[in-house]
Amino acid sequence: MDVSPSTAATSVVDRYQTLVSDGHIKADAAQAHAAMQLDGLCQALKQAKSKPLLRRFLRRSKPATDRASGIYIYGAVGRGKSMLMDLFFDIAPIAAKRRVHFHAFMQETHQRIHAFRQANAKIGDPMPHIAKQIASEAQLLCFDEFQVKDIADASILGRLFSLLLDRGIVMVATSNRPPDDLYKGGLNRHRFEPFIDLLKARLDLLELQAATDYRLARLQAKPVWFSPCGPSARRALDERFDALTEGVQAAPMQLDLAGRTLAIAQAAGGVARLSFDELCVAARGAADYLALAEHFHTVLIDNIPRLQKDKRNEAVRFVTLIDALYEAKVKLLVTADGAPQDLYPSGDGAFEFERTVSRLMEMQSQEYLALAHANAVSDSAL
Repeated sequence: MDVSPSTAATSVVDRYQTLVSDGHIKADAAQAHAAMQLDGLCQALKQAKSKPLLRRFLRRSKPATDRASGIYIYGAVGRGKSMLMDLFFDIAPIAAKRRVHFHAFMQETHQRIHAFRQANAKIGDPMPHIAKQIASEAQLLCFDEFQVKDIADASILGRLFSLLLDRGIVMVATSNRPPDDLYKGGLNRHRFEPFIDLLKARLDLLELQAATDYRLARLQAKPVWFSPCGPSARRALDERFDALTEGVQAAPMQLDLAGRTLAIAQAAGGVARLSFDELCVAARGAADYLALAEHFHTVLIDNIPRLQKDKRNEAVRFVTLIDALYEAKVKLLVTADGAPQDLYPSGDGAFEFERTVSRLMEMQSQEYLALAHANAVSDSAL
């Protein structure tokens, strides 16, 4: 389902109201208020463009929305944060702008740091160079799924973002957590707290208290298991993917796993889509699946086959995958060549596979779909 509003709309509020009028979404007072706040930032950017230096206008400390360096939108899952940010991003009057999953951005940043140190061994602090590089590529950064779980990220965020904001970068971020809860329970968190203070001082904080969990409503409204595989099942999964990502443009990304990577074919707004072959025919293990379960609240898997007796390795990997997704309460949508009980009825390990069948059945229930995503790695474990 394409929910992109007409590009003729000139404000976030107009675009939001178009989605409501066209029946793509239901009107929500909290979302409408957030749209107004984002329009305020749009107006500030338009005014700033008329000044000689955008940086001079935006780098001031924040007394009001029109003087902020951006907006940090937080709230419970499924309330429309990503949708609203994307409506803003489409019309933001800045040519050099980028929308990126926060995890992917931090991966890129670490790669930039590594490359700089390899080429400039005698220069101790790479951050001014990295900030200058990022600022030369985009004046507006929109971050989806802003969260901090890695001590390596926590250790550089304050310095990096301070330099970026001082260069006039405008930021809009969505998160399930308020700033005070970022990296909660993390190792050496006291060193991270100045970054929290920076966010609160330089960005407007906007809590989105929408009344309905729209993601849950979409999950529960239609099936999550499509069988058999084929054009019809694929179309159904395409529609579900578009609805769950709220029309956000999906893009490939990768998860770093201690020296190797897990490539995600399509990802947007905490939703990942991969094929069975990518997950279970390729040589993957528990670490891959735990990372997937940690970083995504919803996973779509294409083309799960009926496994013959000689496909024991694939069956074992599939069992490990489902265990990781189930324990983290990840929502699962698939196309498959049969019902769960038909996927591996005989062969070495078929008896153990019965537990996976039970979990796959439970993962289709309304009760399971209503459960909150429990990240496989908790903040306190870092």
